[in-house]
Parts: sequence; C-alpha cells; structure tokens
Amino acid sequence: MKTLIIARHGNTFGPGDTPTRVGARTDLPLVEKGREQARALGLYLKAQTLVPETVYASPLLRTQETAQLALEACGAKVSVQTLEFLREIDYGPDENQTEEAVVARIGLEAIRRWNEEAVVPSGWLANPENIKDCWLSLAQDIEKNDKNIILVVTSNGIARFAPVLTGDFESFRRNHSLKLRTGAMGIFLFDGQSRKVSAWDVRP
Repeated sequence: MKTLIIARHGNTFGPGDTPTRVGARTDLPLVEKGREQARALGLYLKAQTLVPETVYASPLLRTQETAQLALEACGAKVSVQTLEFLREIDYGPDENQTEEAVVARIGLEAIRRWNEEAVVPSGWLANPENIKDCWLSLAQDIEKNDKNIILVVTSNGIARFAPVLTGDFESFRRNHSLKLRTGAMGIFLFDGQSRKVSAWDVRP
C-alpha cells in the first residue's frame, strides 16, 4: 500500500495584511501562522505513523518552507525534491491582485466555475489537462518506487487537480470542494489496483 499526502502550503498573509491572489510569479514566505501550520502538519503525520520517505515540493518558497518545517516536526531525515509542475498556476493579469480587483475583472461566475468545476478563467495561464497528466505521471512513478509514504507540498491551483488520480475527477468535484485550505491536506491510498481518497481538506 502506498500513501500519498498532498498538502497545501501554510499562510502567507498575517492578520493585518491584505490578501492577494498569489500565483507562480509571486514568491512569498510563510508568516508565523503558516509556520505553525507546517509544524502542525509534521506533528500530525508523526502521530498517524505517516512519516514521509519521499518529499516533493514546488520551487516556491512557501512550499519549500512548509515541507522543511513539516519534516523537522515529524523527524523525517529526507531531502525535499523540487518538481516544477507543483508551482502554483500563473494568474495572468490577476497575479498578486486583491480578490475585489479579480472579481471586478472576471466576475463572480468565473470564480464560481473555477472553485467548483476547475474551469480556468480568461487570462489565467493554466492547462488543466497538462496538470492532470503530471499528477498521473507522478502517481505512476510512486507506484514503481519502493517508498511507501510520500508527501507532496504544493499550492491550491495545482492541488485541486490531484483527484484525477481517483479515475473519476468529475464525480469527485461534484461531491467535494476542490479547494484545500492553507495548511490542509488530502490523503490518497494506492493498493496496486486502484487509487482512492481517504481524506480531503484535513487541517491538523
């Protein structure tokens, strides 16, 4: 049995900050709350006997920090491997803009379709089929490897496509939110015959 844990990075905005849509071109560090979330992730994995044997993260600072802090908290002695496909999507003209400005440009319906159906709004630079293919390729690599517990740290725009691993993305999105909150995770189990979601949007 293989266990794939897909975690979203921790918070990058503090209580007094104005949140923006942070994508591929905006490389923010974690704030203190985000660092706490990363440590909580690691402690949770340790408590669940899910100490990672392999760890992947995007090149972005927020995912690298989350992965490193989680590893320290759970006592895993492995290095973080960087995968480019895990980099957050590029929000195009909406990159690093406030949600108010984004809604003013693309409208609430486009936001709803992104949140519920993973339909990419006009101007955003993302190819859903390519992202899904990358998830499937990673899963195939995991199944061939001798490591059984794998942690992936990425961002929301990429993580939302991971349920393609179940073989029925459309059914998943109709029955679940595609979003992972900051510091939350999804857990997939591979038994050699199927890939199933055992948890989604769990925040330690």
